[in-house]
Amino acid sequence: MTNDQTNTQVSAQIAKPDLALQRLEKLVGTWEMTGRTLDSDVDNITGWNTFEWLPGGFFLKSSGEIDFQGTKIQSLELIAYDPSSETFPSRVYSNMGGSILLYYWDVQGNTVIHADASSEYTGTFSEDGNTLLGGWRPKEGNNDESPENAYDAVMTRVV
Repeated sequence: MTNDQTNTQVSAQIAKPDLALQRLEKLVGTWEMTGRTLDSDVDNITGWNTFEWLPGGFFLKSSGEIDFQGTKIQSLELIAYDPSSETFPSRVYSNMGGSILLYYWDVQGNTVIHADASSEYTGTFSEDGNTLLGGWRPKEGNNDESPENAYDAVMTRVV
């Protein structure tokens, strides 16, 4: 077997990212965020978030920091695609505790969904894709529906 044949066989076996991952491309970049809890008349949430593809393009990494009413929350999130369920599950690692938090994402057109078991963020991209306007709300039936658990935010792409 020649070297050319070996290289051809190896490259034919290399996996490629699922095309569904392209839906997450709108998130790529660095975003600044301002927002407020529903019980506030002034912004009491600020932060930033950067989304970037890991080498190979199979996973989207999100890292960020939020000042949530004076509490600094830092996190790293890895987002994947699960073709069997056609969902984008993610795992969040934060400075708020040692538990790995389970979330999922979806991007359909200009709508973004980011959720965990008890709450859900829904946002809408601007026409130029550089602003994301939305908010977190407890899921229906969740008993923890206090105003500080719900907030609205504007994210602006800066890079």
